[in-house]
This record gives sequence, C-alpha cells and structure tokens, in this order.
Amino acid sequence: MPFEFRLIYDGAHDGATNMARDEAISRAVSARRQPPTLRLYGWEPPAISLGQSQRIDSVDEARCRADGIDIVRRPTGGLAILHADELTYSISLPITHPIAEGDLMTSYRRIAEAIMGALRLLGVPDVGANRVAKEDKAKGPVCFEAPSDYEVVGAGRKLVGSAQWRRVDGVLQHGSLPLRGDIARICAYLRDAPSPAQVRAHAATLQDALGRLVSWDAVAEAYRRAFAEALDIRFIVGVLTAEELCCAEELRATKYAHSEWTRRR
Repeated sequence: MPFEFRLIYDGAHDGATNMARDEAISRAVSARRQPPTLRLYGWEPPAISLGQSQRIDSVDEARCRADGIDIVRRPTGGLAILHADELTYSISLPITHPIAEGDLMTSYRRIAEAIMGALRLLGVPDVGANRVAKEDKAKGPVCFEAPSDYEVVGAGRKLVGSAQWRRVDGVLQHGSLPLRGDIARICAYLRDAPSPAQVRAHAATLQDALGRLVSWDAVAEAYRRAFAEALDIRFIVGVLTAEELCCAEELRATKYAHSEWTRRR
C-alpha cells in the first residue's frame, strides 16, 4: 500500500524563511501531527546557505551585501550553496518511517533514487549516484565543487547537492537543483574558493546538462512523479498549517534570521 504524503508547492521565499519552514514542517511531521511531507520551493532574494558547521568567515559578507545576496545557515551539514535559479526539495519523515530506515547513508541513497528518476524523466543522460573516492571530494567551501557520496550526477557532472539532518524523532533532508545560470558564480562570494573553471568542470545546471531551459513547474512535476514511483508514495497536495506557520515565524526570528545562529562558527 503506498505511503501517504503531503506535497507542498511553496513558491519562493528568503533564506531564513525557507530554513525555518523546513524545520517547522520537520517538527510537525516528527511529532506525528502531520503526515510525511515533500516541500518544493525556490529562493527570493538569492542566498548563500552555509552548512551547519561551516565557518562564517568563509563568506565575503561585504560582497554579499553589495549584491543583495542573503546569508543563512542550514540545520543540515555540508558546504556552501548559492541558491538562485533553482528548485529546492525538502523531505520530512518520522525516524521510524520505512524511507528513513537504516543509517544516514542508507536513507540518503534511497532518496537519491527518486531524484535520479526525476532527472531521467527530464531527459538528463548518464544519471547516477555512487561512492566518491576521498581524493575526488570537495576540499574547499563550495558544495558544487565536487560530489559527495551518493550525490546525484548527470551528463558527467554534479547536478544536485543534498544534506540530511537526523534527530531522535525525525529526518529532514533537503537539496538543490540549479536550473540555469553560471554554476560557478558562488566563487565571487567566498574566500579561498576554487577557481570558477574547476567548479564548472565538476558541476552543472540542468540547462547545461540538457542544452535547453526547463521551467520550475516542469521540474516540480518530474519530482512529484519520480518520488511517487521510486518511493511508492501517494501525494495529497496541501499547505503549511497555521501551527507550522507560527512555528516557522518563531524559528525565523529567533534562529535563522538571527546573527547568533548565522555567525555561530
């Protein structure tokens, strides 16, 4: 019998709001007040998100302010991502859900199968997700410099960067698929970044991989179909509840838009 999930098409929000909404949904799902949830969303204005343990001094804050780029810290790990013209997904699960079974990497690989399915539906060639040799992993502050274990690649380059947060009662995983633009533009906003040429050699946007532009709505539909098929899900389209919105507003004010959280490292 398919798993029943809520599907939220959530539009575009600033970075602090996006991270607060992901955590608010995850809290409600982990407490069994809401069903497992897939949220699809965008970013406005553009923002750099830092991994939970990444140092703030890796970012050129003055350059970000000058260009209207927000800075936010994720609840998940990993390296810096510039979120601009992209589709972001987040999946929230109770820790006991079958999709969350096993350790972090086991569930990560399970979700990667759904993401690969979405890219195949969109026509991306040579889609895969495998272990990566230690010497081939990113050594700088940029998430898209190189793939990590089981991150999704296509047409020979990294396409999706994902990270997971496992707690005693729940799992939150979210990830970014850049749709268009220069995949290396983040280099201008980070200190000690790899060269733009190095990033472009290892990562790509969906437009780069396909040679054509695909709309956000078309990518969202591919994600819906692929997650349903790969993970045996029946989706019911919904929205954040009043409780979740209230929680998100509090998390935004006290955590994700607060300098104490953003500058904690």
